[in-house]
Amino acid sequence: MTDRNNILIIAGPTAVGKTDASILLAQDLRAEIVSADSMQIYRGMDIGTAKPTEEQRRRVYHHMIDIVEPDQPYSVGDYLRDARSAIDGIIASGGVPLVVGGTGLYIRALTRGLFHGPPADLELRERLLQREAEAEPGTLYADLVKVDPEAAVKIHPNDLRRTVRALEVYYLRDRKLSEFQRDHAFGDRPYRFRLLFLVRGRTELYPRIEKRVDSMLDQGLDAEVKTLMERGYSPDLISMQGLGYKHFLAHFLGRTSRDEAVALLKRDTRRYAKRQFTWFRREPEATWVDISGLDSGEGISERIKKYDKEIH
Repeated sequence: MTDRNNILIIAGPTAVGKTDASILLAQDLRAEIVSADSMQIYRGMDIGTAKPTEEQRRRVYHHMIDIVEPDQPYSVGDYLRDARSAIDGIIASGGVPLVVGGTGLYIRALTRGLFHGPPADLELRERLLQREAEAEPGTLYADLVKVDPEAAVKIHPNDLRRTVRALEVYYLRDRKLSEFQRDHAFGDRPYRFRLLFLVRGRTELYPRIEKRVDSMLDQGLDAEVKTLMERGYSPDLISMQGLGYKHFLAHFLGRTSRDEAVALLKRDTRRYAKRQFTWFRREPEATWVDISGLDSGEGISERIKKYDKEIH
């Protein structure tokens, strides 16, 4: 019998092949999919977010898709609340939840919960930023390495905002951020998660990204963006800063040509995939599954089942 409290997460960079494989895997497991994609939550944003098709959603029920309008605020805390509610409902009805997506922050919230920490101290924050400004770049990160090396490992040396926050927690509470996070996560895990991160070599992934963008254009991505503009959605909205949307907004506002918008979209999607690799490389519980050479959803699904059996 399937242990429904032991939940599989299928993650991976954009265009790696998650969707087709997860549909087949969900059908095999008789599961319902819980999306972990921060753009697919928005209604009316279908092509640029590569949402599952209507046919795919008829085959497998999807949660956490089309839940808010593009101008509605939606935080990672909102996602954690709603995704947990969806998982609870699936389990309560005797179903099997399968989490699928590539938004690292959403997946981290699900697997570890959210740590809020002490309130910000603006005076302390200003002093820390002043120290960084007056000393050599990287001074604060070096301080963090000394006081909390475990937290420093998870923060990029150039990420000044997170570095300042980690030091702020340490100085305000005289306790390491990593200790707070570890204690919080231990008590905030109602489920056991198995996280598989699908990977391909760049020589395979980047052409798939190019092909995906071309497919989005064929489906009418530029028309989708224009429709959102005509409905009055501001270019400043978080939703409108998503890949594809900001690029065609710039085109429609006369800032770039269509060819430039397409080229920038392909470039930025490759960069986004690279950031996804970097994020999940820092997730200690992630098992990387190499699916290089596998083009069909069936082949990827079988590879996932093989790896999942090994870590289950």
